[in-house]
Amino acid sequence: NCFPPNTEDASETDLAKHDENDCVEIKEQMYQDKLASLKRQLQQLQEGTLQEYQKRMKKLDQQYKERLRSADLFLQLETEQVERNYIKEKKAAVKEFDDKKVELKENLIAELEEKKKMIENEKLTMELTGDSMEMKPIMTRKLRRRPNDPVPIPDKRRKPPPDILNLLNYLLTDEQIMEDLRTLNKLKSPKRPVSPSSPVEHLPSTPVDVPSQRYEARIEEGKLYYDKRWYHKSQAIYLESKENTKISCVISSVGTNEIWVRKTSDSTKMRIYWYFSWK
Repeated sequence: NCFPPNTEDASETDLAKHDENDCVEIKEQMYQDKLASLKRQLQQLQEGTLQEYQKRMKKLDQQYKERLRSADLFLQLETEQVERNYIKEKKAAVKEFDDKKVELKENLIAELEEKKKMIENEKLTMELTGDSMEMKPIMTRKLRRRPNDPVPIPDKRRKPPPDILNLLNYLLTDEQIMEDLRTLNKLKSPKRPVSPSSPVEHLPSTPVDVPSQRYEARIEEGKLYYDKRWYHKSQAIYLESKENTKISCVISSVGTNEIWVRKTSDSTKMRIYWYFSWK
């Protein structure tokens, strides 16, 4: 507000003018003061010394530091979690590797033990059956042929005997070998001949009983003389089963007390023991 001067002599017109001029000057002075204050605050703001600016900057700095601290804590927690997962996964991988290694070793040992057992069974079978599987040349004496004896048929297709290892690889299974061993250990009864027409079973390979009729039988140079006939390797014969059915076979080999035959239908090999007696 503009206050008139304390003069009693001034007229009302002069007083009005004087009051108006004083108000203008006061307003101008207030404007200049505010402008100077704003300029001063702007200068302080540019210099960074303004109190309001410093107060707000302090608050922003606190928020910034709090956010950084939270980020560091999050990074630390995530790092610890990743390290725990890494250690756990590493232990699991090591354990799985050790288990697989032990399992592989045990499997190989079991496989080798099984092969060793098969070889021992094959050796025991050869020892129990004598030299029948060794395919060695048999030393025989050549006697003068009697007038009534048939002339031996020469074997032009004779080939070298097969390797015993090849026979053992596919002729018999483990069950057949053990069954043969048990049968051989139980044999105590008199042995009688079996003719090609006698009943034959594929499993087990045991002696077959026949009627009391006796036939002359002998082996010379890997050939079988039986019932006034000669039988040799690669010769086709017929075997009669218990069901009175004839089985077409081919002689694979003739040993000292057994004969190997091969079925022509499916190439299955069978072993037949021969126990000879003479009239």
